[in-house]
Amino acid sequence: METENIKSLKTSFEELIQILSDLDQQQLNEVPFEGSWTAAQVGDHLFQSYELIDILKENVVPTSRPIDQKVQGIQELFLNFEMKFQSPVSILPYRGVIDKAELLHGLNCRTKQLTDFAESNDLSLTCTAFEFPGFGTLTRLELLIFIDVHTKRHTHQLRNIIACLQPIPYS
Repeated sequence: METENIKSLKTSFEELIQILSDLDQQQLNEVPFEGSWTAAQVGDHLFQSYELIDILKENVVPTSRPIDQKVQGIQELFLNFEMKFQSPVSILPYRGVIDKAELLHGLNCRTKQLTDFAESNDLSLTCTAFEFPGFGTLTRLELLIFIDVHTKRHTHQLRNIIACLQPIPYS
């Protein structure tokens, strides 16, 4: 079960990085429509959210419930693309121009940290340093699945943003 989830996480990360890699610097920072984040801002938001790696490492205790008990609720909530959410202020993206190379480097490093952690640690433990709104404390497995569905949600958002970008004229 855990291996399947790690595979899904890796695939989500690869897809995210490929989508962002395919855009040039101008496209990454182009506002597609009023009130939208740019593709680079979506990437920056995800980069910041991946700081959850620190929560995974600290203050863990044995779990006294099924380690995937909250997975279905998390998936139903975050994969419902009709629902809109407000980002926590702590992970709002940078408002200026975001450098493509720096963004991709940061995402590559942080996603590698997360997948390496997932492959080499006990995912059954509960993380007590963070309470997820509406769900309470999560196991490492549940938190990694949240990271996966959060990435999928924003990859969906990126596709919508890209569909609205102006094509770059060829010379």
